[in-house]
Amino acid sequence: MSEIRVALTIAGSDSGGGAGIQADLKTFHRFGVYGASALTLITAQNTLGVQAVHLLPPELVYRQIQSVAQDLPVHAAKTGALGDAPIIRAVAQGVRDFGIGPLVVDPVMVAKGGDRLLAAEAVKALVEELFPLASLITPNRLEAEALLNRPIRNLEEAQEAALALLRLGPKAVLLKGGHLEGEEAIDLLATPEGVEAFPAPRISTRNTHGTGCTLSAGITALLAQERKLADAVRQAKRFISQAIQTAPRLGRGHGPLNHWAEEAVDDP
Repeated sequence: MSEIRVALTIAGSDSGGGAGIQADLKTFHRFGVYGASALTLITAQNTLGVQAVHLLPPELVYRQIQSVAQDLPVHAAKTGALGDAPIIRAVAQGVRDFGIGPLVVDPVMVAKGGDRLLAAEAVKALVEELFPLASLITPNRLEAEALLNRPIRNLEEAQEAALALLRLGPKAVLLKGGHLEGEEAIDLLATPEGVEAFPAPRISTRNTHGTGCTLSAGITALLAQERKLADAVRQAKRFISQAIQTAPRLGRGHGPLNHWAEEAVDDP
């Protein structure tokens, strides 16, 4: 039997099960990777929105990372919602102390409605503490605009933004194109070697809850299996398209994806 690969998600809990830790663990399992977790915050949440949030103590977040890393072989990790600057600093300390990587940072900063989820101090900590440790960051357009303090209105500006984000310290940037206009959703992967486009047909649906979490979790699972970054992005993006197209249509708001989607998952 081949070695079991382990991926760690450091993120918040979504009580509705469509995003956060729950989506990450479902995705890890779907890609054949053992999932471990470190909770950063707890939400009362469903497809209609977030009704309440409780941040966990930073020292408890660190201890969760420590417990996992001192017992399990963590082959890759990802971060999601981190809540505030002290938690971000605790996560960064854990990543450094236990040599965790590759690390995918999903900078959960802006809600679907446009509300900011991180205060300015927390954004500063994210950029200064976590981005330099990241193998990949996966912002959407709204998050990229907040990070760079400038609008991104078209594909040319998105390409410039991806390269600007790369200069903030991560090894690579996946700027997601779901919020840009056009018939295709074009994600841009920026590395020191250049920018590569990953187009996919745009799907008209309200069942998109947890898309960012699931995409970054898929990439993380594939990196845990030692896939090359561009291949991991390509396969995870195919999985997302299938998961959206076959979504179970649950809830009265933005419904969750189909984490059982099969077509796009290749054997390692």
